[in-house]
This record gives sequence, C-alpha cells and structure tokens, in this order.
Amino acid sequence: MRIDKVLANMGYGTRKEVKKLLKTGVVRADGVPLKHGKEHVDPYEQEITIYGELVEYREHIYLMMNKPQGVISATEDPNEHTVIDILEPEDQVFEPFPVGRLDKDTEGFLLITNDGKLAHQLLSPKKGVGKRYFAHIEGVVTEADKDSFLEGVELDDGYVTKPAQLTILESGEESIIELVITEGKFHQVKRMFESVGKQVTYLKRLSMAGMELDEDLEPGEYRELNDEEIEFLQQAQNKKES
Repeated sequence: MRIDKVLANMGYGTRKEVKKLLKTGVVRADGVPLKHGKEHVDPYEQEITIYGELVEYREHIYLMMNKPQGVISATEDPNEHTVIDILEPEDQVFEPFPVGRLDKDTEGFLLITNDGKLAHQLLSPKKGVGKRYFAHIEGVVTEADKDSFLEGVELDDGYVTKPAQLTILESGEESIIELVITEGKFHQVKRMFESVGKQVTYLKRLSMAGMELDEDLEPGEYRELNDEEIEFLQQAQNKKES
C-alpha cells in the first residue's frame, strides 16, 4: 500500500498534508526514511514510525453504540445530528457507517463499522440475522397478536412480514414486550403493531445477531468491539437469533 494512503487512512492528515510530512524525513519503515507518497509499504509486516513513534495500522473499525433518541442513523445530514457526529475524530477518520438504521426516536444497539462485507452479510435478507427489541405498547397485547406475528402480518403497503417472535412481558393498557425480527423494513416494528391496532410508544434495540448491547453504555456512548466480539459477528451471518 502507498505510504501516503496508509498515513491518510490513519488520520495523519490529507494526502497533501501527508506529502509535506513525508518531505521532512520523519516517516520511516523499518528504520529507512520514506520521503515520497508513492513508495509502497506493508503496514502489517513492516515497522512504520513517525518521529520514532510506532504507527499501528488497521483497516477496519468496529464500534458498538447505544444510540440515543434524537439522532439519525446516517453518515451525514445537513439538518440533523447523526450517529457519526457523536464519534471522536480519531474514529471518524475511518469513514465508518451505521449497519442498518434505527429510527430517530429509537435507541439502543447500533453497530458502526467501515467493513462493507460484514455489513452486507448482517443486513442480507437471505441470512435472516435476528434483531431483538424491547418496547412499550399503547394497548393490550394478546396471545392472538403473538400468533399473528409468528405467521407474519401485513403492513400498510401490503408487504407481509417474515415470522417474528413476540414475547409479552406485561399486558395491559400499556403493554411491555420483546420482539425478534429478521428483516429491517422502514419503521417495521411500529408498522407491525399498527397492523394489529396498537402503537409503539418506546422502542429500544437490545441486540443484533445475538450480540447484546453493553449495559455499561449510556445513551450516546460507544466503544470498540474486542477481537472475540468481532469474530462472533463475522460468524453470526450463518446463525439465527432465537
């Protein structure tokens, strides 16, 4: 990989800024100065340093965020605050994006990465990756609703959802439920309950692909996934959440 790309990817500046940095001779690979951006290095095998400090290169970033209400699941927006705006600059330089989306007023588990292959696998309808939600529902949720969701319900546009697992935690004028779905249609959970005459008043995603939201993360906080969690997600596209 070209050294200017390596350094730009790691947040050491634009290509133009990196070019100026290289000319000073402070960038070295295995102790040899690199002064031209077009010079190639192997960032995984060679020891690259700047001012004597080791550059630890990595291509991908994997973040778990407890998405807060009031922000949108997008990379940028001229009018709205996005989940990417929450990230620190050193994480933004990897140009990550949210895997799927949560509605503006929905909170909870959101995976943010720049690994397009993993994102595609987790979002592919063919994989049936489960997403588990906790919700407050205005109206009495019944066993009949549970059966309907398991069969698939027809949304307002005529689409019939795939089978979904509804667990009733409390049933009353305001019911409390958990729901596992394996697809991600626009406003799907809300529209599913509307199809049975009820309204979602609070919605939080608890897990995706079997990975639970870290309970230590307050809304708006995030952390990097560890190696075991990354491996878990990479294998998850072959599993279904139960």
